[in-house]
Amino acid sequence: MEKILIIGACGQIGVELTLALRKEYSNQQVIATDIRDEHELLKGTGPYAILNAMDASALLEIIRKEKITQVYLLAAVLSATGEKDPKRAWDINMQSLMQLLDIGVQEKLHKIYWPSSIAVFGTSTPKQNTVQKTIIEPQTVYGISKYAGELWCQYYNDRWGLDVRSLRYPGLISWKSAPGGGTTDYAIEIFHEALRSGHYTSFLDKGTYLPMMYMDDAIRATIELMESPSEKIKSRMSYNVSAMSFSPEEIAAEIRTHIPNFTIDYAPDFRQKIAEGWPQSIDDSAATSDWGWKPEFDLRKMANEMLTHLKG
Repeated sequence: MEKILIIGACGQIGVELTLALRKEYSNQQVIATDIRDEHELLKGTGPYAILNAMDASALLEIIRKEKITQVYLLAAVLSATGEKDPKRAWDINMQSLMQLLDIGVQEKLHKIYWPSSIAVFGTSTPKQNTVQKTIIEPQTVYGISKYAGELWCQYYNDRWGLDVRSLRYPGLISWKSAPGGGTTDYAIEIFHEALRSGHYTSFLDKGTYLPMMYMDDAIRATIELMESPSEKIKSRMSYNVSAMSFSPEEIAAEIRTHIPNFTIDYAPDFRQKIAEGWPQSIDDSAATSDWGWKPEFDLRKMANEMLTHLKG
């Protein structure tokens, strides 16, 4: 039976992925860890431990003690936060991955999951329907670390047969957990502010299209990728996945179908330049053809879900 370790379980993706994996594999088979105290939504749902993703000896100890067979490494410094301290972001993002890859080979782990991002793309990348194999020249330390990580994952698979799998997440939208310091966070903040004050000031300008995905789709894509037979995983770097693309004014218009008096204005900050370096839409046909990926949420369905849950 698989025994799963999640590193970074209290983050935006980690909370919901932990809950989904516990539903799939049973609570006791999924050990959640983070450097911080346990998230409220995880309490009482299964084992939890404090773990620093940079502490290789502590990581090795828990893998051996719990007889771990799969690891999901979600701990990372995201795009906007990373630009405030690039060296720290590089060190955390790369060291946490490299030591896990080494442990994966040493301990013969069955599978490792490590997420990448659309941040690997840059201004030289084609903006529309960006394909999986294209010009990749990331312009943030987050994107640089993710692309370097993709190459290392492929290298460890080629050289040692380590089964590492990865998705390039677009912007992720969820009502269950707070944003984590990313450039696409406006698409979560806007719902909270719409309900709180009826107004939102966007840090991205109008007309800024970015690929997005509702968290339910992201979690399902992650688990489907990890549960697919190895022979179907033809890319050992990272798969493009996407569900929708929209601009701030388009998501505002959708919110107004629920909250007619909602207003928005724009005050672009340093995150605008980051967003302009990313694709406007993603071609994820490789994931569809290789392991059957298909999104379920579009803008309308996502907005309805967000507002329904946030209203309580």
